[in-house]
Amino acid sequence: MTRIRTRDFGEQMTNPPSIKRLLRMALASGWLLSFTGLSAVSAQGLMDIEEPPFSYSETVEDNRVSRLIAKIQDKELRLDYSKPRGHLESILRALDIPVSSQTLVFSKTSMQVQHISRSNPRALYFNDDTYVGWVRGSSLIEISTADSKLGAAFYTVDMKPWRAKIERANYDCLGCHATSMTGGLPGHMLRSVSPFHDGSINAQFPSHVTSDSSPFAERWGGWYVTGSHGSIQHMGNAFLRGEMLDLRRSGNVTDLGDRFDTSGYLLPTSDIAALMVLGHQASVHNVFVKADFTIRQLEYDRTQRQAEGQSISESEEAEQALHIAQAATEVLNAILFSDEEPLESPIESAGDFVREFEARGPIDSKGRSLRQFDLQTRLFKYPCSFLVYTEAFDALQPTLRTEILTQLRTILTGETVADEYSHLDATMRTQLHEILIETLAGY
Repeated sequence: MTRIRTRDFGEQMTNPPSIKRLLRMALASGWLLSFTGLSAVSAQGLMDIEEPPFSYSETVEDNRVSRLIAKIQDKELRLDYSKPRGHLESILRALDIPVSSQTLVFSKTSMQVQHISRSNPRALYFNDDTYVGWVRGSSLIEISTADSKLGAAFYTVDMKPWRAKIERANYDCLGCHATSMTGGLPGHMLRSVSPFHDGSINAQFPSHVTSDSSPFAERWGGWYVTGSHGSIQHMGNAFLRGEMLDLRRSGNVTDLGDRFDTSGYLLPTSDIAALMVLGHQASVHNVFVKADFTIRQLEYDRTQRQAEGQSISESEEAEQALHIAQAATEVLNAILFSDEEPLESPIESAGDFVREFEARGPIDSKGRSLRQFDLQTRLFKYPCSFLVYTEAFDALQPTLRTEILTQLRTILTGETVADEYSHLDATMRTQLHEILIETLAGY
């Protein structure tokens, strides 16, 4: 089996440098955790995902999609085929992905570039951990999902009327999904680009990775965006005319019918609230992976040293604990929305996404949920990410997860907080603490 070694933009390394050499090459811009004999390499293109403890290609996946494949193979479940979308609806039901999550991207930023255009955008559907991409007229569906060992796993579905063939697809996908845009590790991202009229990208213009901290003026280039957002400007619904994005008809769009023929799609919309959630969760999943892979490397190196009969000094133990604490803080900054871009105008979603997303819970005894939206000045009413309820969070290295929860309790119950959490006043911290006590195991 061909081995994958990722660097920026997924170029394959036929003669990869050793870990020791990579350590010497490490840049201060990433995480370089190093002390005598113990090291964890930055995710910025320096971690070899084909070496232990990761062994990406050789590791058996365990995720929502792999469990679906097992059910199909055991004949516990059959995917239904129907025109014009093939197995799409059946796959969404089997993966528990709501149709209301639909967003539409018309930039040619997928492996199916030949099918994608402004008149034939790619539809993306998602739940808390899994993403399904479908293009009208194509017999191929793309799926990616969070995986406790792989970080992210990728699949294709070859649709035929008599069967849906689901296969893991490492090589085609990691060229984009293990680059500088995902921290060099398998992950997910929302790209915001400057597209031409046909959906192709002007590579001379900067592209952005959208998260909840992104300025709205840099979000959603190459995507359709439906919903009301007042005076907020974004890059969606627009394409280049000469050297400028034509933004004249890009804002507060509620109907895409005059942009392209929406027949054949499950919905005629690309929900702005869904796009905001999508950007948040993709970036947080990447933070989970970065923190987890870093600590896994650290602990693996420690175990290897001990297996060789080397002892770990007290100072090394202390420094390892420090690095675990630093990784936990990175996760906390993400899940507590420390750098969230505030809303300058209220957001209104016209579809069912907001209602259905909030209904997923869990809900505490006072009817509060981390899934409740605000959409007036920020994304969520209670700014602690719902992703703390996911398998991805549960599967973090035990030392890391324990440290995250310890720091989280300290933040939410303390009389004062660090500047990173100054957006959480005493009342909000108390509310978050009460919600988590009732709804998050281990808190």
